[in-house]
Amino acid sequence: MSVLCPEIPTPGFSFENCKRNAVLETKGFALPKAVKTGTTIVGITYKDGVILGADTRATEDTTVADKNSEKIHYLAPNMYCCGAGTAADTEMTTQMISSQLELHKLYTNRVARVCTANQLLKQYLFRYQGYVGAALILGGVDVEGPHLYMIYPHGSSDKLPYGTMGSGSLAAIAVFESRWRPDLEEQEGVQLVRDAIAAGIFNDLGSGSNIDLCVIRKGSVDYKRTFDEANKKGVKQASYRYPRGATSVLSTRVVDIEEVAVQRIEPERMEIA
Repeated sequence: MSVLCPEIPTPGFSFENCKRNAVLETKGFALPKAVKTGTTIVGITYKDGVILGADTRATEDTTVADKNSEKIHYLAPNMYCCGAGTAADTEMTTQMISSQLELHKLYTNRVARVCTANQLLKQYLFRYQGYVGAALILGGVDVEGPHLYMIYPHGSSDKLPYGTMGSGSLAAIAVFESRWRPDLEEQEGVQLVRDAIAAGIFNDLGSGSNIDLCVIRKGSVDYKRTFDEANKKGVKQASYRYPRGATSVLSTRVVDIEEVAVQRIEPERMEIA
C-alpha cells in the first residue's frame, strides 16, 4: 500500500512562470528590458594584505538616487566585501553571510577563513540562479595570507590577484593590467586602487562621486570612508544675480479678491426619550 505525500515546497524562488514567459514571448508579448546598473568596485592583493575600493554613486536607471552610497560591506573582522548590482541584494546577502560567519566563529572558537565566506556566498547565489543581483568582490586575510575572490550573481567564483566588477570595470581593469605587480607596497597599492576607481568614475556614467577604500592587513583593518573625491563640484565663475529693474515690466493687472466667510453649522442633537 502506497501513501501519496503532498509535495513539500523547497525554499527559494519559484521558477514556474519561466515557461509561461517564454510562451508569451513567442506570441509577440514584449518582455521587460533589463535595466543597466552602474558601479565600479575593485580589489587587489599586495605585499601585506588586500585593498578593496568602490565608488559611491547609486543609480535608478538614469537618475542618481544616492551620491554617497556605501558599497564596501563588513563580513568579519578579517574580511570585507564589495557589492555591485542591486543595492538591496548586495546589502542583505552580505549581512546574512556575516551573521553565519559570526555563528561559525562562536561554534568553532576560531576566526573564519576567507574561503569559508566564499563558499557560503557562492552557494547562496547559485541557489537563486542569478535572480539575486549581487556581484561581489571578497577580500580578506587569514592564517594562510591574503585572499581575493570574484563572486558572480549566478554562483561562480574566481580567485585572482586583482579584479574589477560593475559597469566601470573595463576602465578600472585597464589601470590594473598596466600597473599591478605582486610586490606592491601598501601606499603604492592604495594609489593604484584609487586611480582604478577614478578611471571608472570618469569613463562610466553609472559610477561617480567619492572613492572608498578598505585596507585589510593581518590583525588590522583600515576602512577609508570618502578617501578621495574624484568629481569635485566646480566653482561658478560669474554671478547669476540680476539687480531689481533689470527686466522691464510689460503689463500689470491687479485683481480684487472678494473674501467669503464660511460658517460651520453644527448638526442638531436629537434626544431620545
